[in-house]
Amino acid sequence: MYLNGTGLALAVKKKMGTESAQKILIYGMATSLFLLFCLFFWLYWVRHGSPVAPRSTSGVGTTIEGKVFINGTTSIGRIDDDFVCATLDWWPPQKCDYGTCSWGRTSLLNLDLNNVILLNAIKAFSPLKIRLGGTLQDRVIYQSNEQQPCSPFVQRSSDLLRFSKGCLPLTRWDELNNFFKKAGAVVVFGLNELRGKTINPQGSAEGAWNSSNAESLMRYTVNQGYTIQGWELGNELSGNGIGATVSADQYASDINTLQDTVQNIYAGIGVKPVVMGPGGFFEEIWFREFIQKTTKSLQVVTHHIYNLGPGSSDRLIKEILDPSFLDSVSQKYSRLQSILKNSGTQAVAWVGEAGGASNSGHNLVTNTFVFSFWYLDQLGMASSFDTKTYCRQTLVGGNYGLLDTNTFVPNPDYYSALLWHRLMGNNVLSTNFSGTNKIRAYAHCSKKTQGITLLLINLDGYTTVQVRVSTENATGLGISPLQDPRTKFARVSRGSKIANLTREEYHLTPKDGDLHSQIMLLNEKMLTVDSSGVIPPLEPINVHSKN
Repeated sequence: MYLNGTGLALAVKKKMGTESAQKILIYGMATSLFLLFCLFFWLYWVRHGSPVAPRSTSGVGTTIEGKVFINGTTSIGRIDDDFVCATLDWWPPQKCDYGTCSWGRTSLLNLDLNNVILLNAIKAFSPLKIRLGGTLQDRVIYQSNEQQPCSPFVQRSSDLLRFSKGCLPLTRWDELNNFFKKAGAVVVFGLNELRGKTINPQGSAEGAWNSSNAESLMRYTVNQGYTIQGWELGNELSGNGIGATVSADQYASDINTLQDTVQNIYAGIGVKPVVMGPGGFFEEIWFREFIQKTTKSLQVVTHHIYNLGPGSSDRLIKEILDPSFLDSVSQKYSRLQSILKNSGTQAVAWVGEAGGASNSGHNLVTNTFVFSFWYLDQLGMASSFDTKTYCRQTLVGGNYGLLDTNTFVPNPDYYSALLWHRLMGNNVLSTNFSGTNKIRAYAHCSKKTQGITLLLINLDGYTTVQVRVSTENATGLGISPLQDPRTKFARVSRGSKIANLTREEYHLTPKDGDLHSQIMLLNEKMLTVDSSGVIPPLEPINVHSKN
């Protein structure tokens, strides 16, 4: 199997021009032999050429050898069935960054719930987990009765976060819940942690959380028969916070109050919503104290990832394609897992919000093909540290939406997310790659099919990598590592039962070979919604295992 940056793709057995210099490939090989190894193989290969524009293939690149080893005998982590999650935010159209207003009508208060593409995009996941929340959630008031005045957010520079408090009407809450039920979504909701607190001049929010408004919304939700999987308290108030900060001790007390509230309101209901928090950036000392004081009341620890820095940065693409930079965030995952394991809590870790680049992302970077290198690497890395759910900022809104802000047409990362959701199973396998640090490797048991799922990301568009695949004890089951460079995945021994089987391949490329393209091709066919707003099928090429 080759991973190369020259435009040669062995999966289709022909040379390709510069338009295919940046691509994603997925291979699959069905087998009935790997009872200890999850019984299936597919490869998701992400590779690129020039980070700015297609390069000429006339130059001579280098060829190196590499080997990926998968230990299929044990799992190093387990993800939720609905691991892929997306957010919907509160930001009104007036939210602007760096002179650009990228949110349009994507707020929870004004999102077009009659848009057929939006509906179909969610339904395609069956289900998609959606987190309702964001920066302004701590400025939201929930209407308690239909006669109560309910005003929207108003931009005011003198107010916290430069917006007034805004109100969620009960009628809108009804509309949202009915839409999510129709779409088959799994919903978690972020509550207002600043309710009842006063913020001192240093930005510290003091006092206990006033839960009365949240209780009113919860009781209404239960009475209407709406299903909420989890209630999350607060957004980015941990540690140094954004706009304001809450001490770990006070936050823990507020979480304990939320747990008592949930137990009281959902008394007699078999499956109760999980209690989640703090929904902020990981700071080790703060998180350790918070978790140690919520061991009986917290089920999900949520943290946010914006490791690429501000969306205005001119280093985004360089960092997206830099393996050392990508590795640096792994320390946060590792330290959080260490705290959880040593605290005695039963809580699990989620990435509650991750847009990569803060302040709404960067147009033509975080909403284009190139961002799949960062996004897929994050999904693989988070999984390998036993993260149960990963919520992408956003489903729609800003410059990092899975869907286009104005048209709701899927951006490339939508299809990356959908393929991950459909193909990557719960059990995460130990995977190592040797030969170059430019190859990122992750493996899972396959989803709904026996087998192993292997994700390889080639960050070097100027190097061809000849890859050998090895699995623990695989030779005893009729499969040997790659030796013949013409072989795409593994050599099948003579007389093997899998000799007559086929594998699935998915070839994903950007339109015109442009890493900044917002249009993705699958097996050389453009992925577009039809006139009825239907999400296109993601159909593989079936290739005989001998080829």
